[in-house]
Amino acid sequence: MVLASAVGIVAFAWPLMAPAGSSIVAHAADAPWLFAAMLPLVLAVVLAEVADGGLDAKGIALLGVLSAAAAALRPFGSGHAGFEPMWIVLVLGGRALGPGFGFCLGAVGMFASAMVTGGVGPWLPFQMVGAAWVGLGAGLLPRAGGRRELGLLAAYAFVAAIAYGFLLNLWFWPFITADQGFPAGLSYVPGGTFTENLQHWMLFNLTTSLGFDIPRAVLTVVLVLVAGRPVLTALRRASRRAAFEVPVRFEDVR
Repeated sequence: MVLASAVGIVAFAWPLMAPAGSSIVAHAADAPWLFAAMLPLVLAVVLAEVADGGLDAKGIALLGVLSAAAAALRPFGSGHAGFEPMWIVLVLGGRALGPGFGFCLGAVGMFASAMVTGGVGPWLPFQMVGAAWVGLGAGLLPRAGGRRELGLLAAYAFVAAIAYGFLLNLWFWPFITADQGFPAGLSYVPGGTFTENLQHWMLFNLTTSLGFDIPRAVLTVVLVLVAGRPVLTALRRASRRAAFEVPVRFEDVR
């Protein structure tokens, strides 16, 4: 999980960190396909969770159900002003079942939704890592209960939805330059300083994608406040009844 996240950080942050004259700037057009190597790495996290006992057969079944739910919800909002109800599944699933499960749920759920919607391309690994981080962050939130927990989850959902949109812009923003007629103040500057490109990236986010990010955040917050308590209760009850962490023992009944 740490390795996949480290590769994801490099994939997202290289436009802000690459110095002038570096080979990655010279081959910037190849970057999305090069970082597509993240796809098997992220899926390997799921296999690693299975191999070391983090997910047993019951856990995999629940992961499949929640991933299918996320995939089924995505088409209801995809392309409509940023409304994407699938994020409630990742936030509540990660919160109820832990950070490792949340990471796998985000990656697998986004992959499954891409299969449903046909959204497969060089952006998919970036979406998977971003969604995995959303589930991971929900599982790492401090303990809380009652209304305080819902308030905490709502605040996290709002910030995570905005941050996800900002991060995903990094997969294509470096290829929009002033030479193509795009405003220079919003364009990526190959070899520019960290501060300069960070400022341009933030201005790009605020002037282009914020209109999609805010509806996504507001819808997720509303769904968390309305459905958060019963969904969390159901997921936690399912986790207890499935007894994920209880070792299986066979006894002689003779």
